[in-house]
Amino acid sequence: MPLISSTEMLQVARREKYAVAAFNVHTLEMLQAVVEAAVETASPLIIQTTVGTVKHLGPDYIAHAAKTAADRTDLPMALHLDHCTDFTTIIQCIRAGYTSVMIDASMYPFEENVEQTRKVMEVAIASGVNVEAELGKVGGVEDNIVVDERHASLADPEECVQFVAQTGVLTLAPAIGTAHGIYKGRPDIDFARIARIAELVDVPLVLHGGSGVPAEQIHQAVALGMSKVNIATELRIAFSNAIKGVFTDHPEENDPRKYMVPAKEAVKQLAMEKMRLCGSIGKAGIAR
Repeated sequence: MPLISSTEMLQVARREKYAVAAFNVHTLEMLQAVVEAAVETASPLIIQTTVGTVKHLGPDYIAHAAKTAADRTDLPMALHLDHCTDFTTIIQCIRAGYTSVMIDASMYPFEENVEQTRKVMEVAIASGVNVEAELGKVGGVEDNIVVDERHASLADPEECVQFVAQTGVLTLAPAIGTAHGIYKGRPDIDFARIARIAELVDVPLVLHGGSGVPAEQIHQAVALGMSKVNIATELRIAFSNAIKGVFTDHPEENDPRKYMVPAKEAVKQLAMEKMRLCGSIGKAGIAR
């Protein structure tokens, strides 16, 4: 089926109390791997790319690859632009065929965040595209956006209510204690804050920084109201380690197919595990 907006997909996930796994991909093999994982588990899927990947591959190449993958399945599948601060790039991706975009103006004061989100909403709604925005600041490194611990801040539940009301944003990523990258210790997630935000706002919530979060914490976050879980760094590590393993055993290898196949399989297996943690296995039929 064609790529779809993630709006209804995530609304269903919120209502049914599971989450859709959203995977940042950087190569065709990674894209194929997460799609194959979704097909084998009958899971809804969100394919994501960072701005860096858009600049590296081009939005048209990415969108056409995702459209081809979607057309070959009967799964609900969306293509999302992750953590974008640039309005022009957002427009380019929408025109290329992205069905969901994130405007990240969380580094600005509340009023400026509202204004920038509204601007994107005006364009996206006319195109049937989902819009995600962030409130608070998620720490760590995501593409070229760096937020250190001193500047990371948690989302205020009351501000979340105001933000959704003033912007009409369809999906909200509140900062609740997770971080981009791999954790050095156990994540300090504010579960009470998740529960309060989910109680006050009626749009699906997004958990950023899902790589390396322990299984029980993912389960708890989803049970409390997180409807989308982002996975990026873990996928890159699995992909890269599989390639390194091939060269460790066969340093003379020069056929990309010989090292891309195990790399793709590593990503696929990890994606299936994340779908299981999110509770989305077998949910493809109800997420359309």
